[in-house]
Amino acid sequence: MVSVKFERVTKILGQTRAVDDLTLEINSGELFFLLGPSGCGKTTALRLVAGFYIPDEGKIIFNERDQSGVPPHKRNTGMVFQNYALWPHMDVRNNVAYGLKMRRVSEEEKNKRVARALETVQMETYAERMPNQLSGGEQQRVALARALVIEPDVILLDEPLSNLDAKLRIEMRGQIKEIHRKIARTMIYVTHDQAEALSMADRIAVMRRGRIVQVGTPRQLYTRAESAFVAEFIGGANLLPGTLEERGEWLTVRTQVGVVRALNGVKGMARGDPVVCSVRPESVRLRRAEGPTSEQVNQLTGEVQSIMYLGDSEQYSLRLADGSFVRAVEYNPTARKAEVGDRVALQVDAHDVIVLPREAPGD
Repeated sequence: MVSVKFERVTKILGQTRAVDDLTLEINSGELFFLLGPSGCGKTTALRLVAGFYIPDEGKIIFNERDQSGVPPHKRNTGMVFQNYALWPHMDVRNNVAYGLKMRRVSEEEKNKRVARALETVQMETYAERMPNQLSGGEQQRVALARALVIEPDVILLDEPLSNLDAKLRIEMRGQIKEIHRKIARTMIYVTHDQAEALSMADRIAVMRRGRIVQVGTPRQLYTRAESAFVAEFIGGANLLPGTLEERGEWLTVRTQVGVVRALNGVKGMARGDPVVCSVRPESVRLRRAEGPTSEQVNQLTGEVQSIMYLGDSEQYSLRLADGSFVRAVEYNPTARKAEVGDRVALQVDAHDVIVLPREAPGD
């Protein structure tokens, strides 16, 4: 198996530093995700691994071997594109076999490997079909088989599920994860879909403006974000700006809508620093406010602006006293907690709050 390392890699496209001094190590056999908004540099990073781009600075290393100047066809990577890129005039078998023909593999070996790849993606009964006879999910599995058949050291996936409907995306997530378990090869997967990354990845690197913001397991990123950007991007946390008043066993933050106490916070903050309190929507508990309320720690008041019922959950949008908005989510709702226009109390436990440095405008 092969590990992949970015060693201070920079790639400039036009006037933009698409990848900016990137250092990252992906362990051999990992299902590793590059996650971030459009334009953050994740696809450029993937193309640098594939050899489609050459770094302007730094190195791409496979198992301690510098690959920076090695052409794509000599890197032994398999690429799965967003648009599948199947040959329309070839049936499934020949689409999958194409890479082996280019490598001049013997006919006997080619047939064995094509059969094995199609079996791995559960497409062996579709070998004679043409691409236009397949559904989107089936075409995606053929594209994956084509990448697997060359027995690559590293498999690269560039938003492979973005063209599928919601039901197929969920099905394919499970199938790709199972395929990874079976083949135990390094996979690098690019997406902007947080749910996709959280549900599939061994580890995730969150990218922003060509740089890595945070690397961790899905649980680490979701529950212990280290910046306001990650907290909001992964799971849509509510961010309450304020000033850090006390630091000790507890962190106490004075906001415009009340006092918030937290058990968790990043290091390096001092009293008086501008901060934000990150609170997940599912951590907010609602109850109807009864009469005037005195200021209480970790209890805010707001007015229900909208309610969205989604079957397994109910989402509330609430306007606070300063005019800002927060979201609350109730899972498996049995009865509605409030109606539009109701004044409600919002409560949150201290262990569900993370205090983070406030980012300057433009950061």
